[in-house]
Amino acid sequence: MTIDSFRDYCLAKPGVTEDYPFDGNCAWLKVAGKMFALVNVTETKIKSEIVPPFHFANLKCDPEWAIELREEHEAIEEGWHMSKKHWNTIYFDRGIKDSFIKELIDHSYDIVVAGLPKKLRDGL
Repeated sequence: MTIDSFRDYCLAKPGVTEDYPFDGNCAWLKVAGKMFALVNVTETKIKSEIVPPFHFANLKCDPEWAIELREEHEAIEEGWHMSKKHWNTIYFDRGIKDSFIKELIDHSYDIVVAGLPKKLRDGL
């Protein structure tokens, strides 16, 4: 998966917008103003290591499934700089398949949409 295909997949979902806070280092993908994905788009420092662009993404996740995913996949860890209970960090260089990344994006999007007020959900 490339940064463009990741962004395109997210932006194709109803109501999704993109934002670049923090000097444009990360793209925030939001639905109705609520973030469901964060992806690094420039070099980023993680635990004193410089990582290349599109090295990771943070995606929201059901807390119980988040734990299972972390135990089963080397590519998935607790959310970096996010709530460890509700967010996972997915590392793209650890052999995770594009189809599974899309499944995780869908799950994150669906969780955020489910938490929106009915009027906003109906408008998507």
